Amino acid sequence: MQKTKKIFIFLLIFSILLLPALSLAAGLVPCDNSSGNLCDFKAFMNLVNIIIKFILFDMVVPIAAIMFAYAGFLLVTAGGEAAGARTKAKSIFTNAVFGLIIAVAAWLIVRIILSILGYNGSWIGF
Repeated sequence: MQKTKKIFIFLLIFSILLLPALSLAAGLVPCDNSSGNLCDFKAFMNLVNIIIKFILFDMVVPIAAIMFAYAGFLLVTAGGEAAGARTKAKSIFTNAVFGLIIAVAAWLIVRIILSILGYNGSWIGF
């Protein structure tokens, strides 16, 4: 029984790791080198833009919202309990805020550096 469980877990992890290789990054970069859409620097910058938007908006914001909700739940259900759950909830709140600030600051730093260097492409943000 234990051996079949290990084999199942191995096959599950292997298939999860193999899945991106099978997709061949479809849809990430709009170039195919056949119909005039060449894979050039602009296509690479488009890829970077897609990745930045995915990480910043599709991952960071929902994770921060979940952390805020969890911390709020802990704070509301703490009741009359001594500082244990309240301090944990407050630390989750502050860590979520700091995480959001760091993510947005990193995006702003990259955007400012590229603007200073003179790149005014549409890929550097909104």
